Amino acid sequence: MTSLTAADNLHRLVKEALDSGAAKSLAEADVMYRNFRVGFSISEAEASDSHHQAALLTGVALAQRVFLGGVRVSGPLCAPLSVPLPLGTTLAEAVAALGGLVGVQNASDPLITIGGPRQPHHSVFHIRTAFAGWRGGILPVHAEIAPAAAPVMPLSPMLSAALAVSEAFSFTRSQNRAFGRRSLGLSLWCPSTEVHWLDSADNEPELSYLPSRLWLIGLGHLGQAYLWGLGLLPYPSPSMVSLVLQDIDIITPSTQSTSILTDAGLVGQKKTRAMAAWAEQRGFCTVIQERPFGGDFQRQTYEPAVALCGIDNALGRRALDKVGFDMVVEAGIGRGYQDFRAIRLHTLPGTRPADTIWKAAESEQNLEQRPAYQKLLADGELDRCGVTLLAGKAVGAPFVGATAACLALSEILRVLHGGSAHQTIELDLQGVEHRSAIQHPYDFSRLNPGFVNVSCSERLTSPNMCRPSG
Repeated sequence: MTSLTAADNLHRLVKEALDSGAAKSLAEADVMYRNFRVGFSISEAEASDSHHQAALLTGVALAQRVFLGGVRVSGPLCAPLSVPLPLGTTLAEAVAALGGLVGVQNASDPLITIGGPRQPHHSVFHIRTAFAGWRGGILPVHAEIAPAAAPVMPLSPMLSAALAVSEAFSFTRSQNRAFGRRSLGLSLWCPSTEVHWLDSADNEPELSYLPSRLWLIGLGHLGQAYLWGLGLLPYPSPSMVSLVLQDIDIITPSTQSTSILTDAGLVGQKKTRAMAAWAEQRGFCTVIQERPFGGDFQRQTYEPAVALCGIDNALGRRALDKVGFDMVVEAGIGRGYQDFRAIRLHTLPGTRPADTIWKAAESEQNLEQRPAYQKLLADGELDRCGVTLLAGKAVGAPFVGATAACLALSEILRVLHGGSAHQTIELDLQGVEHRSAIQHPYDFSRLNPGFVNVSCSERLTSPNMCRPSG
């Protein structure tokens, strides 16, 4: 492995303090984030439920990348692990594998309770996750409201956990007590504001079909969130799932700060090979593509026709509708300290070609004059080239990628269940209620992505054999 640069070692969320000017040095920014702590609590009933386990484990996996002072989990963690992730045999083993600590959090730390009924506050910030059907969100722990009951779609707990960690981070970073005192969520079946997340949509279906053939482009922040979401889905026979995993990068310490499946032990490995190993441990079949994504190759008819894109460069995105995919769901997230919570999702092909949507490489804000970067230069810790590389790295938070992955995977699941795709979805985690979702004008109901029935292990090759048409 080549030697790592300062940019390779940079924690992508700690960079937010540098770029915003909240910290005047890298050391000061690091100390700030190492004072951030959070706690999770779970009761006996929820600890034995696979969906609540999924919410807890997603929350721990995300939070330990954000709250560098520690993530503590309290509750009956001796419960057998029933969520389909390769993390051990008990909930306690899974929590430990993800970097969580067993024990009660400090009274002054934010607290996230996993599900359950309303209860008194135990902290200045105390919320609970809530989900039903295709809907996930958060509530103040004392709130009497709850989402209308429906069979849980397994990405809803993941969504609720991502929103919970986002809210806890916003509170910790700002100390604004408005965070944690609001009901916040959305529906993955109807992500527009037309349906409130606490209310069940009339046509919200029970999950019956799962994609069995997918191409994942990029295996960093977003790509690993896609894999985590796929890992939570109830495949009756995971070996029926075929994934093409495409990336050219090596895992660095910086990768660990945003990417949910990366730990320190993977640093130096190719992303493709590390993620293929995880996917195969989950039971999926994988094929590796270690070449840059672009318009210079063509998908073959025997390869997956549906792609999930997680690359963050305009050049690669411009080729998304030119290489032969029948459907591509692309999620883009903000890069700067002001917009890193923003998500913009595209489903292609669409009314605008990809090379029109991404006309040129996105311009970068010049941050090198910020005090923290100038101090690195003045102290001789980095030369001008090193400062430029460091300043050019994106700010990133893992809970943003997890939310985007829920939305992206739900586009495919919705089409499999006879629903409509969306041409674009836009939201910012600081104001989820102000999101927009524009329905796609194209009919994807004849799409043949390959899928399996949740209730059996048979792979279905024609979408119109056993599922409702659009």
